[in-house]
Amino acid sequence: MPKAETLSNSRGASAPKLQPLGDRVIVKPVSKEEKTTTFGIIIPESTDKERPAKGTVVAVGPGKTENGTVLPMNVKIGQQVIFSKYGYDEVKVEDEEFYILSESSILAIITK
Repeated sequence: MPKAETLSNSRGASAPKLQPLGDRVIVKPVSKEEKTTTFGIIIPESTDKERPAKGTVVAVGPGKTENGTVLPMNVKIGQQVIFSKYGYDEVKVEDEEFYILSESSILAIITK
């Protein structure tokens, strides 16, 4: 069975200290101050009341199990993704906010 993976942060520790199960993914949401327009204008929190639907994958579960077979995940650690605005659970670890969601709640992978 494939192992779950987590992203290491600059301190060398795993971030977050959570291991997703099955087809779950842990995403670090784009913080409100990081939201900018294509021209570099920062959108203040007061004008952007919607929850962020964009983030970076920081941990990936082993995959979904169907009929005893593990189906591999399509997303990888470090990828930026767009996900369903209401398809996640919020968790806070060491004062950092993360979202746990099923891979099926991820709508797209952002490529450059």
